[in-house]
Amino acid sequence: MLSMADLENSQVMLKVIKFLSSLLQRNAETNDVFRGFDAQKISIFHGLTRPAISVECYLERIFKYANCSPSCYIVAYIYLDRFAQKQPFLPINSFNVHRLLIASVLVSAKFMDDIFYNNAYYAKVGGISTVEMNLLEVDFLFGLGFQLNVSPSTFHHYCSYLQREMLFQLPPLNVAPSGIQEKKLHFHINEDGSTHQHQLAV
Repeated sequence: MLSMADLENSQVMLKVIKFLSSLLQRNAETNDVFRGFDAQKISIFHGLTRPAISVECYLERIFKYANCSPSCYIVAYIYLDRFAQKQPFLPINSFNVHRLLIASVLVSAKFMDDIFYNNAYYAKVGGISTVEMNLLEVDFLFGLGFQLNVSPSTFHHYCSYLQREMLFQLPPLNVAPSGIQEKKLHFHINEDGSTHQHQLAV
């Protein structure tokens, strides 16, 4: 299982960042296909167009400049998972994944770290205005129901899940012969450590 010592290793963290970004990218693309926008609420997290920067480059930029603790990225992923469960009509897609990502890391850093950058700095890192960063933070917190606490067991279960998935490195989305992309399942981790399958949401 990924340990705190592993996460302190920069090379390990780069692999984790790369995997998390690929996971989010797959989820966004899956929801683009299977969750028609007519069934989704448009929120402050949605951009008018898909950002030109890839999810991987965006997360690498956050990792480079945010200087938050490595555990923040695991917790940010946990927050995104919680957000997806609590807000089923706001699934991660290509139009909102970047804003959800910067909001999740910001909230995670504030909750986990004793020292962190302010919203104006995160806004510059994320390529948005400070006003927008403030609004994203508030909406993300309300979307989570302000449930920010992550127990050690939940943290370790997510680390174990991520390590297992990294070992198998799921292939990118494939187009089925019929021209319809196949649905993929994601194992959501419950707070008690158990898992269940649901359609990929985060």
